[in-house]
Amino acid sequence: MASDLEHERHRRPEEISLPTLNEAARLRLGRQLQALYEPVIDEPLDPRLAELMLQLDADRDSSAGPGRSA
Repeated sequence: MASDLEHERHRRPEEISLPTLNEAARLRLGRQLQALYEPVIDEPLDPRLAELMLQLDADRDSSAGPGRSA
């Protein structure tokens, strides 16, 4: 096993195969993540956090200046 890891370190990036998930695994993972995060999505946003996000948007819009896009 250690020799496999050592071999991977010396391979060029285009030679390294990245792990992949088949479609069934991706779908299952997606459903599990959705079930995990769905309750969080329905929670109200803290008013102070919402205010800060609005301020960030306003600052970004004003820093883009005329003729520039954010």
